[in-house]
Amino acid sequence: QVQLVESGGGLVQAGVSLRLSCAASGRTFSSYAMGWFRQFPGKEREFVAAISRSGGGTAYADSVKGRFTISRDNAKNTVSLQMNTLKPEDTAVYYCAAGRTQSTAVVINTPGGYDYWGQGTQVTVSS
Repeated sequence: QVQLVESGGGLVQAGVSLRLSCAASGRTFSSYAMGWFRQFPGKEREFVAAISRSGGGTAYADSVKGRFTISRDNAKNTVSLQMNTLKPEDTAVYYCAAGRTQSTAVVINTPGGYDYWGQGTQVTVSS
């Protein structure tokens, strides 16, 4: 069992940066590929970014590529999402997710590949 707690959301103006963090419980954090998803009102949860168990592999949605960076610290059981040059269309609830994988190199970009989810943190970007 893994519990995930996101933090760092808030209300910001367009163009600024925000950093989301996700703290994971348990001693097996490095056994999980991690990801960030977001959900707009009335929409399905969509992929934002993912990182492999080792941290050596990453993937991004086209809409955030070049602006967002995912990273992890296996010693601290945390995964972060650095969001730069935020846009109003980035406004959503952001979720952290953990998916158990055998390979240290796999990244997962679909919600079905994840086993555990955080409660979400709201990010609102005003124009």
